[in-house]
Amino acid sequence: MKKIIFFLGLVFMISCNTSEDNIKVTPAEVKNQFLNRVEPTNWWVGMKNTKLQLLVHHPNISEYNAEINYAGVTIKNATKTTKSNNYLFLDLEISETTTAGKFDITFKKENSETLTHTYELKSREKSADSYKGFDSSDAIYLITPDRYTNADESNDRIPNLKDQSLDRTDGYKRHGGDLQGITNGVDYISDLGFTAIWPTPVLTNDMPRGSYHGYAITDYYQVDPRFGNLEDYKNLSKKLREKDMKLIMDQVANHCGLEHWWMKDLPFNDWVNDQAYYEKNKENWTQKIVNRSNHRRTTNQDLYASKADNKGNNEGWFVSGMPDLNQRNPFMANYIIQNSIWWIEILGLGGIRQDTYPYPDKKFMANWAGAIMNEYPNFSIVGEEWSYNPLLVGYWQTGSKNKDGYESNLKSTMDFPMQKAIIDGINEEESWGTGLVKIYEGLANDFHYATPKDIMVFLDNHDEGRMFTALNEDATKAKMALSYMLMMPRIPQIYYGTEILMDDTANHGDHGLIRTDFPGGWKGDTVNAFTGEGLSSDKKEMQSFVKSVLNYRKDSKAIQEGRTLHFAPLNGTYFLFRISNSETVVHIINKNNEPVVIDLNRFKEVGLTNKTLKNIVTGDDFIWQDQLELAQKGSLILTTKN
Repeated sequence: MKKIIFFLGLVFMISCNTSEDNIKVTPAEVKNQFLNRVEPTNWWVGMKNTKLQLLVHHPNISEYNAEINYAGVTIKNATKTTKSNNYLFLDLEISETTTAGKFDITFKKENSETLTHTYELKSREKSADSYKGFDSSDAIYLITPDRYTNADESNDRIPNLKDQSLDRTDGYKRHGGDLQGITNGVDYISDLGFTAIWPTPVLTNDMPRGSYHGYAITDYYQVDPRFGNLEDYKNLSKKLREKDMKLIMDQVANHCGLEHWWMKDLPFNDWVNDQAYYEKNKENWTQKIVNRSNHRRTTNQDLYASKADNKGNNEGWFVSGMPDLNQRNPFMANYIIQNSIWWIEILGLGGIRQDTYPYPDKKFMANWAGAIMNEYPNFSIVGEEWSYNPLLVGYWQTGSKNKDGYESNLKSTMDFPMQKAIIDGINEEESWGTGLVKIYEGLANDFHYATPKDIMVFLDNHDEGRMFTALNEDATKAKMALSYMLMMPRIPQIYYGTEILMDDTANHGDHGLIRTDFPGGWKGDTVNAFTGEGLSSDKKEMQSFVKSVLNYRKDSKAIQEGRTLHFAPLNGTYFLFRISNSETVVHIINKNNEPVVIDLNRFKEVGLTNKTLKNIVTGDDFIWQDQLELAQKGSLILTTKN
């Protein structure tokens, strides 16, 4: 009787203490029998969006019923696809009180063996608000990973992958650079003064050729083993954070690689654009057969654009080896959004660069960026709009007053117009309408941008010809262009090797040459840019110049966020001022080959009279009075900061 009374009392105590906050969930025993694919491969508790859609791929999985028995996780819907029995899309609801842990998703079918897949919900490593994106205080170093440093020769060739090329003499074959190589170079990059690294895509590109560049992804959840593995990617991010630097991930929402696993077993009839035509002709698929994009990107803004032209831009394939993803399919849309968020959480990203921004469905792109910024309000995304028209570039930036009411939710766009203006302005002879006036008027276009300082400016990248070649291999011109770019109200991006005047002069614009190996990144290199061994004096001087300017910029509030004031070019010179409460920075471009004396009274409104300014490169002092003699062609950067 005493035992019965004790038991009843215990039951009563427990029953009075079963509020939701006090329920202790005992993790169920999991069986670890995995299906072919369940993506995202894991997720997190505590997300603002409590919905998760799983793509399940396994032979005849649509014939099974899915069950989950885990506190706080509910299957709201299961969608069988219209084209393949091998897919099932599960819509899950993850409550705010769900705890992290592993659980089984079981798939049952009458008279068949139960299938099991163990899934994990992880705890988040940090709050969503603490994911800080890049901004105008940053300077970004862009890298083509295959061409930077080969730290691990064991992964240069992977036996089961289609592309077995490895030839450093061929600009279109693999060279062996990897993630560990970038990690090894972080100290060098940090010492130069950079605060962020943007590698071009490193996800698996299991394509028969041209797989090195990374833009034909065949698995959105796997690091290409020739670059390393997920741990290598995480280690790069970790080392960057230790240096107070950021990792920017290059993502591709517009297209995948033709050898992507789902192209062998498409889930819907509209998973990719022009799918029926592709399936009809895939046995003879070539560049001559594919319906390629018309590249008429203006159809996104054009009030008079035909539907045919708009469709030709958004739904045409880039090339025959890059299927154009159909983001109007809601399952594809969810897949892309969730994949982006998965990588942000896995790597602790400091930003995303989105490739070919004007080519996907623009409503989807607004939803994609909106979903990310809603989850991570301090994050940053930059979109590639390869246009020299500032009207088109500005259209994509959040806050733009677009006539069609379009709101992109995109913080940053890429400043192709300013890139061209700087190169042209430095190269051209001076006249009323040519030369430095191109730069002056290019910056004047900032009236069109919602927030100019959030736009990413550059002089060369992995697609554009090398800056040094574009400036006729003139080191003085290179300093003029680069220093001006670094003084602008922008987020600057510099391509690897620009700091040592790498060129593509043999065939300007050739992608193989643009993406030349970084010297010192391979065993046996006779020139080593990391140590300076074998570098010419011009290259060393440029490297030192970049280091001086970037490291100064890192601590200058005037350059990062100050007021901008510039004066129209006169007598072959152009003056730009960046002004904060504590500092004024002066940038001067002088294109005169002979000494010239400048009347400084023209700049009285800046308020520098009788102030002492310091040259941030040489350390020399200068008192701002009536005149300034510019003895030689080049650029000059002065600061009022002691």
